[in-house]
Amino acid sequence: MKNAVVTGGGSGIGQAIANRLRADGYNVAILDLTASDTEFSFVADVTDRAAIDEALTGIRAQLGPVSILVNAAGLDSFKKFQDVSFERWLRVIDVNLHGVFHCIQAVLPDMLEAGWGRIVNISSSSTHSGAPYMAPYVAAKSAVNGLTKTLALEYGPSGITVNAVPPGFIDTPMLRAAADKGFLGDIEQTIAATPVRRIGRPEDIAAACAFLISEEAGYITGQILGVNGGRNT
Repeated sequence: MKNAVVTGGGSGIGQAIANRLRADGYNVAILDLTASDTEFSFVADVTDRAAIDEALTGIRAQLGPVSILVNAAGLDSFKKFQDVSFERWLRVIDVNLHGVFHCIQAVLPDMLEAGWGRIVNISSSSTHSGAPYMAPYVAAKSAVNGLTKTLALEYGPSGITVNAVPPGFIDTPMLRAAADKGFLGDIEQTIAATPVRRIGRPEDIAAACAFLISEEAGYITGQILGVNGGRNT
């Protein structure tokens, strides 16, 4: 049985991915800022390499080597670019980009030794079109897409695939919090403008991840698989 790590697995998209992978028969450990009631839950900030390494030591002790990583931890930010402090810029970049860097580097030795691995990075549909007032977030997620393509080239010969899933307008606690603050406009209007005429569900993203992790997807790497109801094509 293969072992998976899902960052940000305590809620929203990360939680749905963790649940789906468990249902598919994988051992799943989650990394999040807060403890979860689920089995194999580890507290770690993805920007803290020492905390990540410590969590992975515990995961390996309980489950064994890690062969699947889904980077779903994220932090949004809404502010006019001219009003974004450099400290806030760095924090958003740190979580959304550097966290991906740290986690991938930390699990790669297991995958290289096994000659098999699956990495899926959750980016954002905002990388296709941009998003006003979200400059650091869009910049970081765009970099994640570029990193995904580069690592796919580097590690494909080692049996490791690296893909990204950029969600579009998914009903999560993070989205609802942003909507409550007036950052997203009229949700019903957005749904009406979405070709499939509904808001996305975390399970939609989980399904895409499950496919990219499967053996059947072994010839797919370096791809950006948009799951957005047709809003971005």
